[in-house]
Amino acid sequence: MSQTKEVRNVRPHLRKVFEAIVDLQFSDDDTMWAMISAEKEQVNFVKKIDPKERGVEYWMGDLEKMMTTSVRDVLKKSIDEYLTVPRTTWVRQHAGMCVLNGGQVHWTTDVELAINGKEILDDEGEPTGKRTDGGAIGTKNYHSFLNK
Repeated sequence: MSQTKEVRNVRPHLRKVFEAIVDLQFSDDDTMWAMISAEKEQVNFVKKIDPKERGVEYWMGDLEKMMTTSVRDVLKKSIDEYLTVPRTTWVRQHAGMCVLNGGQVHWTTDVELAINGKEILDDEGEPTGKRTDGGAIGTKNYHSFLNK
């Protein structure tokens, strides 16, 4: 891999280097603009990576940093959008990792509110008018999603 001059030749080796990436999206000028998972989910990079005139060890480092930055960006967007759209729409609009993690962020918030005896919000972020002692809130959230 270190001997390659053709940037696209790294594609078969991506799984060995990065756990969740199986492919990259390239522009005609060989800049990289997105990563693709084994589940065929695409995450666009916050900024394109230009490997021209650089050794593979340098732009692969840039790729690793951009992966982290881009995943953080899409995760933050999914967390922020959670309360602005119906949950079923939200699930379909975001990558699986964002749905899992973003849902956990909001579930944890609901659990903290319940433990502290605060009002619970529904899946759209509206107050339910209910207070809880913390029992089975996670199960309620999960089953309400399944029954929609």
